[in-house]
Amino acid sequence: MAVELIYETHATTTDNEDGISTGWLPGELSAAGHRQARELGDRRRADGLAAVFVSDLHRAVQTARIAFPDAHPPIHQDRRLRECDYGDLNGSPATLIAERRARHIDEPFPGGQSYRQVVAGTRAFLHDLVKGWDGARVLVIAHSANRWALDCLLGGASLEGVLGEGRFAWQPGWYYTVPDGF
Repeated sequence: MAVELIYETHATTTDNEDGISTGWLPGELSAAGHRQARELGDRRRADGLAAVFVSDLHRAVQTARIAFPDAHPPIHQDRRLRECDYGDLNGSPATLIAERRARHIDEPFPGGQSYRQVVAGTRAFLHDLVKGWDGARVLVIAHSANRWALDCLLGGASLEGVLGEGRFAWQPGWYYTVPDGF
């Protein structure tokens, strides 16, 4: 068997609206983000989800709690689903992070982590997910770096390729299959 994984990004934050890359800072949903989180819940409520897995960063947890206020399906926080840690550059302009992104595929941001480390954390999460949720459909609410990691781990993309595309294009969900024995 396998795990059906639906990925959604956290809803829009005030930092997103201000052109800031939040990184490991908590972030706060904007008014538009609150609306988007409710829409996410409406969109996913009938999907037969066994569980929701969410980054432990505030903006992702806030999205999940607004989307599923009754905690059905159950919501599980996992720090391995965090955005890339930009270290000293957490909270910097998004344009600065974008122009430096390719330099930090393997080399960590000063005081932070590399994108390859995000992929490793996401891989460990998927390994545990398959062991505990085989045959289930789950929702993951996380960040752009995690979607890029999923594209690499489950879609065959290269990290250099997804980071080279340069920007995160939102859509209402991405679908992946995590094979048995991942």
